[in-house]
Amino acid sequence: MEYFGYVYGTLVAVGGLIGYVKAGSQISLLSGLVLGTGISVGAYKASYGSIGLGLASNLILLAVMANRYRKTGKFMPAGLIALTSTSMAIYYGRG
Repeated sequence: MEYFGYVYGTLVAVGGLIGYVKAGSQISLLSGLVLGTGISVGAYKASYGSIGLGLASNLILLAVMANRYRKTGKFMPAGLIALTSTSMAIYYGRG
């Protein structure tokens, strides 16, 4: 089982929900739910040897959040998510 992927996918989805509640950002809600689901389903598929969806979802999130961190310079939440997505992408790309 890919527990890290399930936990991370859930946190991404909850983060999107928090972004919507705090700032009214519909794009945060949509992207959080879509990418969180992609990461979680990717974790399930990785349990059976298929890393494509989990890796792709993490790379997309990495690109978006690294760009946001570069623009704002704020570690929370963009830098943290970029760092965590990097770790997860390395984890999925390990083999």
